[in-house]
Amino acid sequence: MRTSSGRLAYTALLAFAIIGPVGGSARADGEAKLLAPSGTLRVGIYPGSPTSMVADAAGKPHGLAYDLGSALAKRLGVGIDYVRFQRVADIVTAIHDGKVDFTVTNATPARANEVSFSQPVLAIELGYLVPANSPIGKVEDIDKPGVRIGVTKGSTSERTLPAKFKNAAIVPAENVKIAIAMFSRGEIDLYATNKPTLFEMSDQMPGAKILDGNWGTEHMAIAIPKGREAALPLLNRFVAEEQSSGALDTIQQQAGLRGASKATRE
Repeated sequence: MRTSSGRLAYTALLAFAIIGPVGGSARADGEAKLLAPSGTLRVGIYPGSPTSMVADAAGKPHGLAYDLGSALAKRLGVGIDYVRFQRVADIVTAIHDGKVDFTVTNATPARANEVSFSQPVLAIELGYLVPANSPIGKVEDIDKPGVRIGVTKGSTSERTLPAKFKNAAIVPAENVKIAIAMFSRGEIDLYATNKPTLFEMSDQMPGAKILDGNWGTEHMAIAIPKGREAALPLLNRFVAEEQSSGALDTIQQQAGLRGASKATRE
């Protein structure tokens, strides 16, 4: 027979056993509803960059935004819907408008006015790609009259480089695929963006090379709509776990993402 104190202890343990999982489940449900209010995590991606989405040799899609979105959806216990765009600027607009729930992109101050960011996921160098037999062999050769620097329309490059170059012209391209075609038609002399994308482009351009050095660093982070900041502690734990577990390294390898290093929280 249980004593009065024994019955109280048993009751407390039973209550903990019942309430504990329910409380945890309630928190998980709340986080899922906050990050994926429709019941499906809508992940914004654009093709051609391993920071977003590329296809491997077997045709299977991979990428930083693609695979981190998949991992987060599994963690939340929700479905996933990949929403394709031509460039990252369009995804940022869609997140701002509440049409997309998640992507990974450069956490610039300008974009922070439009969306909310997690802690950094990766640090990525920015660089320049030149085609085979280019007369441009170093950064010092760029800022000359007649030199045309290709950039992605709406990108950090398009906003930043006009202040760096007084003589070279900045030529926007709708996306990376179009930029490669612009090289072949002689419409641009080099391309400026993050190095993982430049490596991806160089694989499709025999003889092309990435110039030594960099013109800055991107801090890639998860972007979510404004008003969902209560979910940021969960996202920051998720990022830290993906980094420490080695899962982020696997994502980089699968996507062929080169020119990046792990970011630390500032």
